Amino acid sequence: MQSRRAALQLAIAAALAPRAAHAQSAPAVAAAADLADALPVVAAAFHKRTGKSVRLVFGPSAALANQIQKGGTAYELLLASDESYVQRLERAGRTANSGALYGIGRIGLFLPKGSKIRADGRLRDLGAAAKDGRLQRLAILNPSGGPYGLAAKEALTRARVWMNVRGKLTLGETLGQTTQHITSGGVQAAIIPMTLARTPRIETAGTFSLIPAEWHHPLRQRAVLLKDGSQTAEAFYRFLRDPEARAAFRRYGFVLPGGR
Repeated sequence: MQSRRAALQLAIAAALAPRAAHAQSAPAVAAAADLADALPVVAAAFHKRTGKSVRLVFGPSAALANQIQKGGTAYELLLASDESYVQRLERAGRTANSGALYGIGRIGLFLPKGSKIRADGRLRDLGAAAKDGRLQRLAILNPSGGPYGLAAKEALTRARVWMNVRGKLTLGETLGQTTQHITSGGVQAAIIPMTLARTPRIETAGTFSLIPAEWHHPLRQRAVLLKDGSQTAEAFYRFLRDPEARAAFRRYGFVLPGGR
């Protein structure tokens, strides 16, 4: 845990130097951790199209938004995992606009190879498996740590299995930690973002079944240009709605605004 916390602090610290010192460098883009696969593809397409570059800094949206709200960071654009972070920054006067949705997240039931639980996005067998011993550990993101963990808890509650599985939970504080829980062989099931299920390491490790979107609050992910953002940052913000960028978001597990 200490090493992960230190790595996060170093990533955030890299963007804390005064903006003037980076005036001629690529603008820093603060991005939710679930964009770690999609956003580099978008940034590469942006560079190929315009010749301009951006600096991507990934981390928990809550931590990134807190740093921005306190002021003094060199971030010029935020892509958050939940639009509430953007709305909070707008109320604090830290943004240049209200932002725009770039994707809507989904969650689903992941079953590692060898799991004896039946694949079903409606979680019909999960509660029974918790009672008969087939489910010993269920991995989810921490519900108190962000929108995807909370959505997992909401879905389990909606399926009426929360009381059965809550004593068997293995909570991940980050996507990386949740990935480790899954690949270590210590869990028989997990509820994870579709973006994680699309990563090569997880995609080949088991099966993934989407949970109905109406079973949890909408996972609306919003980007916003921050106050005094450079022309390059503004151009990248606009590029997020380009068909090439939208195709990358779709490929890596996001539903596009408008349901496409």
